[in-house]
Amino acid sequence: MLTSGSIARPLRSIRVRAIGAPLTRSATCRYYSSSKDAKDGAVNPSKTYTATMLLPKTTFPLWAEPSVREEPFRQRTTSGLYKWQAEQKDRPLFVLHDGPPYANGHLHMGHALNKILKDIINRYQLLRGNRVDYVPGWDCHGLPIEHKALKELGVRHETISPIAVRKIARQVAERDMKVQMEEFKQFGIMADWSHEGTYRTMDHDYEIRQLRIFQKLVKKGLISRRYRPVHWSPSSKSALAEAELEYVEDHKSFPVYVKFQVTGGQMAPGLASMLENVRNGKDEPVHLVIWTTTPWTLPANMAIGVNAKLDYALLRRTEHPDEGILIIGKDRLEALNKVLGEYEVLGILPGSALAGTAYSHLFHSSTSPAPLVTEWSDVEAGTGTGLVHMAPGHGKEDYAALTATGLLDKLDIVCPVDDGGRYTDDVVSLAKDPAVGERLRGKEVLSDGGKEMVGILKESGVLVGQGTLKHKYPYDWKTKKPIILRATSQWFANVDDIKGAALRSLRTVKFHPEISRSRMESFVRERSEWCISRQRAWGVPIPALYDAETDEAILTAESLDHIISVLAGKGVDYWFEGPVEDFIPPNLRNDGRKYVKGTDTVDVWFDSGTSWSLIKERLAEKDGDRLCDVYLEGSDQHRGWFQSSLLTATGAAEVGKEAAPYGDLITHGFVLDDKGKKMSKSDGNIISPLTIIKGGQNKKKDPAYGADLLRLWAASVEYGRDVSIGPKVLAQSAETLRKLRNTVRFMLANLKDGEALQGDFKPATREELSLIDNYVMLQLQQLEQTCREAYRDYNFPRVVASLNRFATNTLSSLYFDVTKDTLYADPVTHPTRRATITVLSEILHTLVPILAPILPHLAEEVNQTLNQQDSTPVVSAFSSGWREMPLDWNNPAVSQRMDTLLQVRSEVMIALEQARKDKCQRVRPTTEHGTGEAMSEHLRFAGSLLKTLFVVSNVQVLHQADRPSERLLCERVIDDRGQKLVLRVVSPADLKCPRCWQFTRSAEKDLCHRCFTAVPPQ
Repeated sequence: MLTSGSIARPLRSIRVRAIGAPLTRSATCRYYSSSKDAKDGAVNPSKTYTATMLLPKTTFPLWAEPSVREEPFRQRTTSGLYKWQAEQKDRPLFVLHDGPPYANGHLHMGHALNKILKDIINRYQLLRGNRVDYVPGWDCHGLPIEHKALKELGVRHETISPIAVRKIARQVAERDMKVQMEEFKQFGIMADWSHEGTYRTMDHDYEIRQLRIFQKLVKKGLISRRYRPVHWSPSSKSALAEAELEYVEDHKSFPVYVKFQVTGGQMAPGLASMLENVRNGKDEPVHLVIWTTTPWTLPANMAIGVNAKLDYALLRRTEHPDEGILIIGKDRLEALNKVLGEYEVLGILPGSALAGTAYSHLFHSSTSPAPLVTEWSDVEAGTGTGLVHMAPGHGKEDYAALTATGLLDKLDIVCPVDDGGRYTDDVVSLAKDPAVGERLRGKEVLSDGGKEMVGILKESGVLVGQGTLKHKYPYDWKTKKPIILRATSQWFANVDDIKGAALRSLRTVKFHPEISRSRMESFVRERSEWCISRQRAWGVPIPALYDAETDEAILTAESLDHIISVLAGKGVDYWFEGPVEDFIPPNLRNDGRKYVKGTDTVDVWFDSGTSWSLIKERLAEKDGDRLCDVYLEGSDQHRGWFQSSLLTATGAAEVGKEAAPYGDLITHGFVLDDKGKKMSKSDGNIISPLTIIKGGQNKKKDPAYGADLLRLWAASVEYGRDVSIGPKVLAQSAETLRKLRNTVRFMLANLKDGEALQGDFKPATREELSLIDNYVMLQLQQLEQTCREAYRDYNFPRVVASLNRFATNTLSSLYFDVTKDTLYADPVTHPTRRATITVLSEILHTLVPILAPILPHLAEEVNQTLNQQDSTPVVSAFSSGWREMPLDWNNPAVSQRMDTLLQVRSEVMIALEQARKDKCQRVRPTTEHGTGEAMSEHLRFAGSLLKTLFVVSNVQVLHQADRPSERLLCERVIDDRGQKLVLRVVSPADLKCPRCWQFTRSAEKDLCHRCFTAVPPQ
């Protein structure tokens, strides 16, 4: 890269000889010497020519603190740039819709990865001539913010009015949103960060639009209220959607094997017949043995499921002769040997012969109809006993199966558990023995209530066995505590009726990575309904009216029309503080009934899922086309925002016009520490993106890397899967950034910060470029095309790798190395130097747009340096757009010739290095290296370019096999299928020029011929 200004000094001489060909050839290369001993004809050593050299000069620093090198350009490349491009109304529109992050707390690395990836996409689209629409948003409703607000007030939500909760929750959301906004700005995100340029799900207009979408779903009959089991969080005291769950892999449960006694009142004929044969006239009891991991659900048992196609064994345990007969799935006997002990199988019968049999249990009162064994095809023989305890109040599958049988049309669902996950008074009335129910009442089912249940089973003699099981179990994603399934009256959206259209609309969506398509489709396909109601105050209300006596809900398109018009005028808070009379539609005001307002709020996924309506309202030109070009979020959003956006858009659309709100769906993974572990406060492995940018308290331990490095890391990782970050990864990114910065600095310095391109400078034509100039332009064209395609495909790691490879291999190791002599020592108007300056200018002006989406601050700094001489204000580096290289630079002939020459160059560098190591005293052993047959031809064609390419004083291609007369320093042989080329490093015949340090000066001259013509007369 750029050094103090001295010219790189090659060694002395190389001779290349071909042996065994009709015409033998050799080449001799002169190189610079570091020898200080005087020779005949040496010039006056005190005379200096430094002032005559065209040494690099730039104001662009090698390194600077991020506050110095980035902050001066922050506004220009973020809000200023967004405003400028938004005014270019004639440009095609590109819409990347921002999935709103939760307005709670400081930003973490996941936020950084997400926002930076979006920004890279937006900046590339801007460079390609599009007008970008990007509106940052925040998800502001929901339980975590409400919890935070209540905690700050020091109260429980039961002791405070909903409107008071909403007031403080809004303040908390606004405060945390402002904190996050300032932190997002530090990432260098191009956006309008004003209030008008951003959105919040708690904005009045947003809430009214959301209610209008809800009204459309009601009008289509997709919203209904039902009493059925839902995911319920006792810690949050609210229903949860699937997307609000996270699954803990090692949750510990305490499963039990329990026997339910068959009653004599109703028995399946097949079972009755077999019992006559095996009882031997005894009236011994018969028990159905079930297995459950949730013994606390036993009071809610309403049936036992069996598979009609499985076989069931009647057995008698040897150690329990008075117990009677047990019925267990035949295929489960071997697995249950330890539980059962020794036993005798009395008979085998199919599950169909058990269906219809009545039984009883500890929580079945004599006044209620006896529960029955029912056929259920989902019962499997892989776990448990082959008989399944069915509690539709605590199981979605149980509910669906018993609904299909019609049982739940006749009986009310049993669910003796309250909002806090405690047994209610109903458990006392359910129990055969009220004293048993009293032992459970008020106890938490997931802790002491569950333990008490096991004790009751044991004391009652119905516990066959128990154990411990670690398994996957759902937890509340915010409180990090286990949830339960609990039947409550909730509002549901019917997904069954719209998922066909939703799945069809996904066919036109491009998934990145493509494998995520099956994940998204499976989540939609497996979903039949969506519980959209929540039992909290901080959210958009479900504006339903209820008959005060019957609890009948009034929720129609007409009632909503009236209610929404009231809320549009007075604000959504008015639902919680205004009188119910204001919300009763005219057609119900005189019907003689008393109404009350509902207290449920809408699921926050419905909140954020309707954010596409913001685009539809603002951008009329997107009508008839896909609404948004790109949605980009984490992989967890396939069951979250991606899905809720799809379902709300599909549900609200006219039949036959359903469409996904996005064209491209991009997924990124989670950010882990450098050991692949999830970041957590307890493990002390959290890395803050702001610490990376600004540094920590201990700058040696946590240096200030700046936003561009954070962005470079985000662009370099394979974001489609989980990614890692740590000190080593950051150091690698810092090294890559250093190389790229030094690369552009070298070019700026030799272009004199753009001054060299002004005045009388005339760019070289293509015909004036040398072979190596053309080769570098070919490499530049391939880089531009590769990066253009990679950006298009959102393959940012490929962009980073290509940039790094080009900067390191093509520029630093080759082109910069071989052109320093020309740049520093040739006359300013020399054709070779003019060609090099032309190529450097082309490289720099092409390279800046390529790296700009990832490194906008660096791009702006380069742009500022290049244009600082202009009297007009400097505009953004992004205003010039992308520079697409003509395809005709990709010349195969140039590539073929240079590939051969570069192979020779590699061997030459080895020979030179060997001569240096030997201090020019002895010849090292010859080594061989394969090359192409056309090597000699390519060497002749290259001519004087060889001297430049090999960075030596001279190269000669000789036509005789004689050894050179100069002192031989090193010899190396290249062999390719019998044709040999000999490289010889020899001593120079001429003297060192004191200006350029090449050994090309004759004894009678002060300077070599090149320098003599370059130095103006004194």
